[in-house]
Amino acid sequence: MKSDLKPLTNLIRSDILQMTTAAGSGHPTSSLSAVELMAALWFDGHYHYDPKDPKYIFNDRMIFSKGHAAPLLYALYHVAGWIEYEELLTLRKFTSRLEGHPTTKLPWVDVTTGSLGQGLSVGIGMALGIMLQMKQGQNLTRVPNVYVLMGDSEFSEGQVYEALQVASEYKLNNLIGILDVNRLGQRGETMLGWDLKTYQERVISFGWNTIVIENGNNIDEVQKSLSTMRSLLPADKPTMIIVKTKKGAGISAVEDKNGWHGKPLPKDMMENAIKELGEIDKEARGIIPLPQKLEARNSCLAGRQAKHETETNSNFRTPMATRQAYGAALKLIAKDPRVVVLDAETSNSTFAQTMKEVAPDRFFEMYIAEQNMISVALGMSKIGFIPFASSFAAFLSRAYDQIRMCQYADPNVTVVGSHAGVSIGEDGASQMALEDIALMRALLHATVLYPSDPVSTIKLVDELRIHKGLSYLRLTRAKTNALYNTDESFPIGGSKVLTEHDDDQAVVVAAGITVHEALRAQKELAKKGTNIAVIDAYSVKPLDTKTIIKYATKTGHVIVVEDHYPDGGLGEAVGKALNLQVGDLDTTDVKMTHLAVGKIPRSGTSDQLLSFEKINAEAIVKAV
Repeated sequence: MKSDLKPLTNLIRSDILQMTTAAGSGHPTSSLSAVELMAALWFDGHYHYDPKDPKYIFNDRMIFSKGHAAPLLYALYHVAGWIEYEELLTLRKFTSRLEGHPTTKLPWVDVTTGSLGQGLSVGIGMALGIMLQMKQGQNLTRVPNVYVLMGDSEFSEGQVYEALQVASEYKLNNLIGILDVNRLGQRGETMLGWDLKTYQERVISFGWNTIVIENGNNIDEVQKSLSTMRSLLPADKPTMIIVKTKKGAGISAVEDKNGWHGKPLPKDMMENAIKELGEIDKEARGIIPLPQKLEARNSCLAGRQAKHETETNSNFRTPMATRQAYGAALKLIAKDPRVVVLDAETSNSTFAQTMKEVAPDRFFEMYIAEQNMISVALGMSKIGFIPFASSFAAFLSRAYDQIRMCQYADPNVTVVGSHAGVSIGEDGASQMALEDIALMRALLHATVLYPSDPVSTIKLVDELRIHKGLSYLRLTRAKTNALYNTDESFPIGGSKVLTEHDDDQAVVVAAGITVHEALRAQKELAKKGTNIAVIDAYSVKPLDTKTIIKYATKTGHVIVVEDHYPDGGLGEAVGKALNLQVGDLDTTDVKMTHLAVGKIPRSGTSDQLLSFEKINAEAIVKAV
């Protein structure tokens, strides 16, 4: 028998109005449209969640992809008894947990949202993670669901359609999207308005089940539709609930009226609106059923030792591209059941396909859809997995917003970009990532690594496996010689001094492919009686500032050489370091020369392009 939810919907609406008016900002009308949807989902037996154990792997999950409807989410927390009314009135204040869009400061929020179009992809990652847990031996009587609330405006985003395709490809029947079709966007009517039929046809064409609710602000109709949700649907598809609602629903002064997006009601209008709602039971509370609890060993991710030694061997001392070494590293770290690999249909070039050979159930083809891939990886990380998401580095720039949003969600994601720089050769400029280090360095707490040989690649992949956070691994296409013994370690934040002499005239700081050019230059200069030090700055961020400054002050001249544009890369990182003083080391008199890609590249061999851009051994010799 369905619950009487009218007292709850009235209280939720009252809460939304009061908190946004008190804040003087917010999105009350966008929140009001979905009140019945969320009240029925949360408090009519569908949503199973333990608020005291929010990270429990088999809770249902709720993602507000339309993150500007945060006041609705916070009102749900209040009605569920998780927060007090007084906290609602702190909305958007500097010291409040209740920010303008949901963030992970709240224990019940898995991912920060607010950049529209990304929530469904995150939901795919969570749904995949839950399904993978089930395959790995977790016996549940009820499969947890992942619910994603979306707005109709964000359905214009291309990433949504990337997500629709992949969700049906993986038959994610535990993924349920909720499309709040309230007709009005920020500046007027959306592309389709209330054309539910077209929304339905589009979603069905991507292989989804659909449920259409003609009046999503009628609580009885919503409850009835949700009660039959599972019994009427095939079990091998994701489901989209498409709901006609009215923006500002329940408040006649703003209901279905343009011009109220992102605007709170003035106090007098708010008071009249609350009177219009009728009786408000401030003590009304909804009940959310708890999920099924397993024993302490509730996850195959629990109780694992974090670190193990990578089993590098003599095979890794042979010439090998770092992208190929990445594939070899995946075979080694696949022993950790938390590791999953995602790839954007480039796995035979990124060598991510090696994961399929040893752990096919933990390799996920994301096809040519990098935006979706990054958000899926984030979702999987929130279920406890350690995702490595790879593609050509040049194509990751189209997913920069998704990577940017990762940093706000307490992520554990490694983004892997191969085929970086002009050294890839004949494919030409469209395939050459020359701004990727700058993009990744700009993210506040991101780690950026750029190995130069097979051994360092394998060791750094394992470092990333145990390193929590957002990371970027830059890989090259060309084969390179091994520089290191297999017993060497490569801590994040370190560097390697490859050559040094008492009479060094300069120190060359390089990473990746240009380390080999620097070593060739060092040998040629040594024949002429000039010595230089060479540093492999494999950790671009955090940079080994102390070592670089030490050799800079010793020689008085730093030469940075990189296969990247001048702005934002290794050169700027070193330049920033040289503006520092560490202990008694004063870098005031140190001179710096920066060799970087300064011309638009073209097709050619790797050697031709390194020469053309003046970042090869010959250019380094001239600089010295």
